[in-house]
Amino acid sequence: MSFLLLECLSYDGEPPVSGPEDARQKCPLRIGVVSYLNSEPLSVGLDRLEPEVELVDDVPSRLADRLAEGSLDAALVPSILLFGPGGFEIVSDACVSCDGSVRSVKLYSRTTVDRIENIALDEGSRTSAALVKIMLAERLGLRPRFEPLPIGTPPEACNADAVMLIGDRAMLDPPGPFVHVWDLGQEWKAWTGLPFVFALWLARPGVPKDRLAKLLAGARDEGLRRLEEVAQKEGPLRGLTAEECLDYFRRNLAFHLGPRQREGLTRFGELVRKHGLVPAEDAASHPGRPQPQTKLQSMAKRVEKRLVDGRLQT
Repeated sequence: MSFLLLECLSYDGEPPVSGPEDARQKCPLRIGVVSYLNSEPLSVGLDRLEPEVELVDDVPSRLADRLAEGSLDAALVPSILLFGPGGFEIVSDACVSCDGSVRSVKLYSRTTVDRIENIALDEGSRTSAALVKIMLAERLGLRPRFEPLPIGTPPEACNADAVMLIGDRAMLDPPGPFVHVWDLGQEWKAWTGLPFVFALWLARPGVPKDRLAKLLAGARDEGLRRLEEVAQKEGPLRGLTAEECLDYFRRNLAFHLGPRQREGLTRFGELVRKHGLVPAEDAASHPGRPQPQTKLQSMAKRVEKRLVDGRLQT
């Protein structure tokens, strides 16, 4: 999908009349924020730093849809969107990533992993859904059947061999006869030696990047300064103690998109393209058709350009 809007959206959803750049910089922003615990440090200070911002709270997959529709200026969305044809731009070095165990993205299996035939995927996920498909195919040669696990449906209510959960409901082990658990962050690190980026701030073309970069980095930095306060407030609301929540923030998550995170993103993008999980512009009508290596290289160059254009050099 291509985007032609070059101005911020007004609150009624209509694009304002084109004006000078300084007018665009003052336009109210509509930003999508994720309703999961792992994203709280990135958004806790947004409304204080930008009082006129409108925050739209939802799960990652729905925020991705809203960004694609053009009803959001920017959003914290699944990193897999970076490799699609939407022309989205990275606008901050704030992200949700891990360098080992992530705790909040897990595959729960009722059998040994090599015997899985069907998996129910958390409906709130896109990046993690792609990640589990890639690792099963690459590491074990498995291509099981997949079905959605609707948001709000408990994992024990489905009959699939395995269930992939993300966010808050992956933090507490579900009841049921699950005999094997994959922490996807840990499995990715063991396989590639790299961090994994689950979500990052993307914006549609035409949105003032300088303004967003300053706002989103400032909110992340404020959230990191207030981690103990966030843990005290959010942990008990999600079935965790404040100490467990703070440990999760500090031990399992990283919120800066640095060189190693970019390397992990590039590797993930190569695998996404290899497995046909996000079609490129010229392959949108044939998502299952294998793509030549030259197109993989072209995709990598486009991603690198987005990383550089997003001022993510360190």
